[in-house]
Parts: sequence; structure tokens; C-alpha cells
Amino acid sequence: MSVLYDLNDPALAADRFGYYRRLRETDPVHRTPFGYWVLTRYDDVDTLLRSPHASSAFPKDAGWAMKRGGPTCPVMRSVGNWLLLQDGPEHRRLRKLVARVFTPRSIDRMRPRITDTVDELIDAMGDGEVDLIRDLALPMPVTVVGELLGIPAQDRGRCREWTDKVGHVLDPDVTPRRRIAMNKAEPEFRAYLLELMESRRGGDPEHDLLSVLMQAEDGEQLTDEEICANILLIFNAGHETTVNLVGNGMLALLRQPDALRALREDPSLMPTAIDELSRFDPPVTLATRILTADTEIGGTVVPAGATVMGLIDAAGRDPERYPDPDRLDLARTQPKTLAFSAGPHYCLGAVLGKIEASTVFGALLERYPRIELLDADPPVNAHFNLHGPTTLPLRLGR
Repeated sequence: MSVLYDLNDPALAADRFGYYRRLRETDPVHRTPFGYWVLTRYDDVDTLLRSPHASSAFPKDAGWAMKRGGPTCPVMRSVGNWLLLQDGPEHRRLRKLVARVFTPRSIDRMRPRITDTVDELIDAMGDGEVDLIRDLALPMPVTVVGELLGIPAQDRGRCREWTDKVGHVLDPDVTPRRRIAMNKAEPEFRAYLLELMESRRGGDPEHDLLSVLMQAEDGEQLTDEEICANILLIFNAGHETTVNLVGNGMLALLRQPDALRALREDPSLMPTAIDELSRFDPPVTLATRILTADTEIGGTVVPAGATVMGLIDAAGRDPERYPDPDRLDLARTQPKTLAFSAGPHYCLGAVLGKIEASTVFGALLERYPRIELLDADPPVNAHFNLHGPTTLPLRLGR
């Protein structure tokens, strides 16, 4: 009997969209022989993300915790406080308090700094052969999220190393080597941040967003442990997703030059272009939930207790929802991309990420009449749920 879906299958890594197409056509609500379920249609993934019976509270699952070092290990101590991995009233409480970092006022205050950062990095990058990831797509969001959170510039490199290691906790499969690395990195990051927080007590919350998280709101306040955990989450998600959005997006535009030409000729397409690029090759590839009750998804009753993976990248290529899904259509507006999730866990930083990506693409297209891809198949990162090139060699010319 052939296995329709195996996340370790080399065929999946070689051609994931072809792999998902075959699975969607054969068994779109698929129970794998490994015990979990996989969804590949847009409507089914959307149903999962919005279902009141779909739990994100994986830290409470003993098996999930044991694969990451056990319920009392350092990384589980952190993720047990992550906004991303909470449900119901506790999720709403944390989201309300953390959302103060992502108010329209805070984001608007970042716009000029985003533009300046992109311009400075492009000036330093210059013409000729460059690596878009190393020279622009990575340092830009690290700078932006570091400034947003109040992390000093000289410390952002260390913070990135720590949070990148911990970020593997969300991968479906965690190797022993990564389990050791994440449980070493989390205490180091937490110790650093607690020291930084102590130095910021009594700071000006109007200009120091770490201080914002340390302030009470309507009588409620985040604990130091909750602040450390969610700063780790925001720092990691706040740069990894944008790096991938820019890297995947530029690669897609260069592979479909008609779309690139259309964006050059009509910059007003940029807002819908960012959504289309995130649909076409999303920075986050999946969302996983545990069902708390029997739930009908796509005509199949999936039982309570089931672990269900909604494949966001597969949903983005569903021909039932997106006509000609393998073509970039920068004017496409419907249906809404699931790249930033949906329902109660819709990404708090979506607006910021879209501004960052729009600024990068706008500046590159304005500055460089010629952008050439030097590696048709660049290497991708080691995460399963975060997908994007680790290098993107280009030749830029004026």
C-alpha cells in the first residue's frame, strides 16, 4: 500500500505543489498512516482555522511535549506561555495585552524607519552580484522587529540565533539535535531578556515597546515569564516570515516575468501583489490543530482528539478557489490568502509584514531596471513549517 503523505518523503521536498495536487485529487481530507490528518483544499483549511473545536494548545499534549524534551524542560516552559499556542479566554487575554505592540499608531511610527532601513541596505548592497537574503531580506526585518521591541542593535544577532533555534519547536518532527539546541537557547535568551527588562522598568512606553508589555492594561498585566515567552515568539516570527515572504516573492516574480513586468508598469498593484505572492508561495506552510470534538471537514467527520495539519501552501494552489492557481495574477483579490492564518489566530503582525515586503519590492523595482536570477533552484531553510530560500543570488543593474 502506497503512502499518500509522508512529511519526510523526498518527493515532497522535490515538488511539494505537485505532491499536494495529487493528494488533493486523491484524498483531500486524508488520514495518514502516522495518525494525523492532512487537509489540502482551501475551504477545509479555512474551516480548520476558524473552528471553535480546533485547539492550538499543544503544550498540554504529553506526546508533543515529550518530543521536545518533556513538560518541564526549558523550551516547554516558554511555549506554554506563547500566545500562538493558547485557546479561549487565555488566548484572548494574551492577545489583548500583546496586541498593544501592534497598534496602528505603533506601526505608523515604524513606516519611515522601514523605508530608511531598506534604502540604507540597498545603498550598501549596490549593483552587480548580491545575495538578496543576506544583504537585504534578512537584516531588514531583524532591524525592524528589534527596534519595535526595544532590543538594542548590538544584541539582535544573538537574539536571532537563540530564537531561530527555539523556532524549530513548531516543526512537526523535532530531531534530538534540535531538541538539545532549543533547550539550551531558550534559557540563554530568557536570562538576557530578564536583565534587559530590569533595566527598562520605569521606561517611557511611548518609545519603548518592551516597556509597553511591562505596563498594566485595565488592571491586567503580563508576567515576566509571559513577556519573555512572547518576545521570543514575536522576534522569531517577526523576521522569519518576512524574510520568507520577500525571498519566495522575488523568486516567484523572477520565474514569472510577466508578473514582474506588470508590477513595474503599475506600482499601484503592490497591495494585491503582496497578497498574491503570499498565496503563491507562503512563508508559513502549515497550521496544526488538535480537535476537541468530532468535526465535519469537507464532508468527512474527523474525530475528537485528532491532530490535523492544514497545509496553507496547498490551499493556496486549490483550483476550486483560485483559477489557474500556478500563475501569478497580481490583480487577484479573492479569496483572501490564508498565509497570515484566519480566525482567532490571525497574525497580529500581518500589517507590519506587508508594509516591510511592499517597501522592499517597491525600492528594488524603482532602483534596478534589471534584476536577474543567478541560481534557478536556491537552497531552502531547514524548517518544515517556515519555507523560504536561505540564499538568493541576483545580478542587479541600472
